[in-house]
Parts: sequence; structure tokens; C-alpha cells
Amino acid sequence: MSNPQVSYEAFSNTLNQHKIVVDGAEVHGILCGMLAGGMNIDDQSWLEALSETINQGEALPQEVVQALTDVYNQICQQFIEADFSLRLLLPDDASPINERGQALTHWVQGFMLGFGLYQADLSKCSDDVKEALEDFAQIARMDEQMNDDEESEQALFEVVEYVRISAMLCFNELGKSLLDSKQQSPVIH
Repeated sequence: MSNPQVSYEAFSNTLNQHKIVVDGAEVHGILCGMLAGGMNIDDQSWLEALSETINQGEALPQEVVQALTDVYNQICQQFIEADFSLRLLLPDDASPINERGQALTHWVQGFMLGFGLYQADLSKCSDDVKEALEDFAQIARMDEQMNDDEESEQALFEVVEYVRISAMLCFNELGKSLLDSKQQSPVIH
């Protein structure tokens, strides 16, 4: 798949232009959470679920649907690649640190929402996944301002990396690949 990487800025701008009130980070987080929570990769109802969540159930404009589809395909590709290639859709490193921190908080909130749509029974989850979700709940509540210094940059980098790895852990444990969904299809003899 040689689709260019969708940028946070372009994706958020598309959402803004169509009066979608959530940013690109949160939408990316919701989609990652849905997949990590157990939604089949080839499940086509994700767009309807997302419309309910981000647009009060109203039909999404075609430009938004296309942008969402591009992001969704990108996430699916990154989740199934063997080299842990998931990239959180966040503002680039040149953006102010507090903007990046806020976007990370939105991403985690979105992930928790999406995950909850597909995984209500945490008793089946490993201790590692339960711990990651508890940490996500704490990260989602972070709202203090960060200093624009090297120490804060390093701390933010480490939290982003932890969230990224934890999201992949959730997907690897609970997510369903295209192979899983093909195996669940009834076989006609």
C-alpha cells in the first residue's frame, strides 16, 4: 500500500471545514480503539458508528468520508504490519508542546471511547491490557500546561511512545485481522 501518510493538520482541517467538532487526533484514537477493541477490520459499520459519535448521527459529507476512509485504511495497514508501525495522528514536532500534549489527550480519550464500543468485558483482557487502559484513563485526564523545555519534550515523547505501544498491545490481544474475519465466515460446501 503506497498511500501517502495522512497528516494531522490536513485531516483536522477537513473535519473543521465540515463543522465536525472533534480533531483528527480524537477521530484517529476512536478508530484505533474500535479496532483494538475487537472490531473486524473488514466490518463496514465503522463509518456509521463514527458518524454517531462525531456528527450526531448525521450523514457525513463525501470529502469527510474519503478522509476517514484514508485514515482507517492507514490504521489497518499499520496495525497488521509486523514492525509495530502504528503512528498516532498528532501535530508534528514543530507544533507547540501544549498543543501536542492536548492532542495526545484527545487521542487517548478517543481510543477509550472506540475501545468501549467493541470491548465491554475486560475480564477477558490480560493484566497488561487492563493496566494500559487504567494508564490511558489517567492520561485522558491530564490537563496541566507543560514547559517548553527538553525535559518536557522527553516526557511527552515517552508518553506518546507508551500509548502507541499499548494501543498495539490491545490490538494484538483483542483485535481481529482480516485473516480472523475470513475464518469466521461460514464455509459453503
